Amino acid sequence: MNQRYDAIIIGTGQSGPSLAVRLASAGRKTAIIERKNFGGTCVNTGCIPTKTLIASARVAHMARRAAEFGVMIDSPVGVDMRKVKARKDQVVSQSNQGVASWLRSTPNLTVIEGHARFESPRSVRVNGELLEADEIFINVGGRATVPDLPGLKDVDFLTNSSMMEVDFLPRHLVIVGGSYIGLEFAQMYRRFGSEVTVIEGGPRLIGREDEQVSATVREILEAEGIHIRLAAAIQRVEKRGDAVLLAVSDNAESYQISGSHLLLAVGRVPNTGDLGLDQAGIKTDARGYIVVDDQLRTSAAGVWALGDVNGRGAFTHTSYNDYEIVAANLLDHDPRSVADRIPAYALFIDPPLARIGMSEREVRASGRAALVGTMQMARVGRARERSETQGYMSVLVDAESKKILGAMLLGIEGDEVIHAILDVMYAGAPYTAIQRAMHIHPTVSELVPTLLGDLKPLQP
Repeated sequence: MNQRYDAIIIGTGQSGPSLAVRLASAGRKTAIIERKNFGGTCVNTGCIPTKTLIASARVAHMARRAAEFGVMIDSPVGVDMRKVKARKDQVVSQSNQGVASWLRSTPNLTVIEGHARFESPRSVRVNGELLEADEIFINVGGRATVPDLPGLKDVDFLTNSSMMEVDFLPRHLVIVGGSYIGLEFAQMYRRFGSEVTVIEGGPRLIGREDEQVSATVREILEAEGIHIRLAAAIQRVEKRGDAVLLAVSDNAESYQISGSHLLLAVGRVPNTGDLGLDQAGIKTDARGYIVVDDQLRTSAAGVWALGDVNGRGAFTHTSYNDYEIVAANLLDHDPRSVADRIPAYALFIDPPLARIGMSEREVRASGRAALVGTMQMARVGRARERSETQGYMSVLVDAESKKILGAMLLGIEGDEVIHAILDVMYAGAPYTAIQRAMHIHPTVSELVPTLLGDLKPLQP
């Protein structure tokens, strides 16, 4: 006998559980399906565990710097990686179990563990049973890309997921990929005590950022002893005793890098290959992401795709915003759209990089007249007090409308401070709304009005 529901959610990532509870609370008989770990990438292998590990790494880093602050530590600073992992596991467990308990305790909501595959736009099969609903929501997320490198199949390697099981200190961690995931792990493990080498195929780190941002991030990481190889093409990977050997070439030379462990951090792919999407008439793009409109509807009527799987965002906050958009349109009769949101994300190295709106490169390409304000973090009192003066702040303003186009904060507490600018952008207010505000001293935020008070024309 087929099981009939009003709504089915596939996956328990950031948007799925909230949507399931909202639908069930609205009186819709709802089922949510999870094949592995409740909470998805963020809870299990992404934001929560990595930021917990970053916190431990920062403590080790600051302990080594204690003498700079007049604090004497008699013995060398050591890191117990088993305790580091145990702390991370405890934090993850609280979140993971919290999601599962929340779902199981919600009235009108059925939790099903298993792998779902579409058999039509209105039905999925799980554990041999056919579930039917007029509305189905896909929230299956993504996983690490494994590049097709010669010899890789004969070598043990790590991804962001398997790194979560590491409870030892790699002697030399070689990271393939110089973008957000790779750089967070690079600094983290360097601070734990590993030798770290980052291999990036492009001409600079985090290639989507402006060149000065990339250069400054490189300076920060190299100052901590991280080796960075750019424009590097990996010719072959092989096992050599207890080591992993990479044959690499760039525009100038060919060389070898020998490490104890290899981490692949070259991007993500959506988990769409085994969902039976063709049986439901759900279209995907060339990379496998589900094609959606601005209200997250797929090509199949009555089916939506939320989170990383739709290619419209690759972050926990964009996934949660997907939930808000779908819930507002379906339940609140409040038309909301993906097109309304402003790009916002952060790279959680130390100091963090926070980015919103347009970059300088994008503003120049638009051809509009713009103003730019730039300030070195060394001018910020909070940064000097804490001896963390690396980085700089930059903000872009439309010369005609006076509205903020984008901002970049690379510096202490930049990942928090940038929201003051982001909120003004959402309000559609001119930059003077911040520039004339009185901020509290001594903070990082107090320098934002000063930054906006010294705008200059952006050179083409």
